[in-house]
Amino acid sequence: MKKESKEELRNRIGDLAFEVTQNAATEYPFTGEYDNFFEKGLYVDIVSGEPLFLSTDKFNSGCGWPAFSKPVSPDSVKEKTDFSHGMVRTEVKSKGAESHLGHVFPDGPKELGGMRYCINSASLKFIPYDELDDAGFGEFKEKLDG
Repeated sequence: MKKESKEELRNRIGDLAFEVTQNAATEYPFTGEYDNFFEKGLYVDIVSGEPLFLSTDKFNSGCGWPAFSKPVSPDSVKEKTDFSHGMVRTEVKSKGAESHLGHVFPDGPKELGGMRYCINSASLKFIPYDELDDAGFGEFKEKLDG
């Protein structure tokens, strides 16, 4: 399969998603499609379609971005120290496409493991529970039902 050009990718996912995933931009707080969204399903990387987060691990942190307690599996994301903007944070990227997703902080709910994956809506695509089989992600239904 031919690798998508940057222009083709931008046309497919849109300007904001391109800037977030490819240039580590951040969407404005409380503006993202999935900030206050709690339907049952799977969140995948908007660039590659790789599975990232389950709706059962999503919580309302009040931070203005979707927050998750953990990724769908430990090896679905990579973390790297980020020194940008005069801060020291941990950046979260998708493992396969290396899309910038957001950052992870150790201030999540203790009962959910204590982590808060603060993720840009623009880096995600949501697949509703009822569409998981058709999208090739039927194996995640059991995890969502658990």
